Amino acid sequence: MGGTKKKKAAAKGAVKKPAAARKPLRARPPKALARSSGAARGTGRGTDPARVRAILKKLDEAYPAATCALVHRNAFQLLIATILSAQSTDVTVNQVTPELFRKYATPAALAYANPSEVEQEIHSTGFFRNKTKSIIGASKKIVEEFHGEVPRTMEELVTLPGVARKTANVVLGTAFGIASGVVVDTHVERLAQRLDLTKHTDAKKIEQDLMQVIPRDKWILFAHQLIWHGRRVCQARKPKCVECNLDSLCYSKDKTN
Repeated sequence: MGGTKKKKAAAKGAVKKPAAARKPLRARPPKALARSSGAARGTGRGTDPARVRAILKKLDEAYPAATCALVHRNAFQLLIATILSAQSTDVTVNQVTPELFRKYATPAALAYANPSEVEQEIHSTGFFRNKTKSIIGASKKIVEEFHGEVPRTMEELVTLPGVARKTANVVLGTAFGIASGVVVDTHVERLAQRLDLTKHTDAKKIEQDLMQVIPRDKWILFAHQLIWHGRRVCQARKPKCVECNLDSLCYSKDKTN
């Protein structure tokens, strides 16, 4: 009996251990750190700031004056030319637009043009029926909703027929000098992956990754430089790695000797 009373008294007087002492909790990384990690963003292993600076320096050395290859005189012409360049080449578009802009020099002239006549003008760019609807529709909206002026915000530009982020970024960056994002065409997409600046294949996600690792004041020029490099050196089927000044910074699996 005496032993039993002592055990009960000891149990009543026992002090409970703190929760932390009972079972240690696994530490979690701060949310800000998780968001900034390459794995969270989908950026590649090669996004170390020093490496990115080295890539930008090499691009500046090779293409200091890179710019849009589409021939244009104003924002309206650039908008129309960029819409026409989808699934086509800049060379083809530049062959078509001089006569097109001679006949339809303003948004109002193109907005109320005869669709069949416009189709004939742009036929060689491909998908000419859909493109005719887009450039006439975009021109009409510019005239009727934007007082005849090409809008200067991403939010407004993407409301125009035939205009998505890529086209809007081209117009904002090249025509107005507004860095709203990074133009991601097939060349930028391919090179961003080869340089391990992204792990994504979707253009929107690639753009978001590039916007994280490229300084904003470089967004416009960087896209032009990658496009030039993609056309001249880092080509899709057989990149000319021997001629590439980025060779020492690139560890792409499809590099050539």
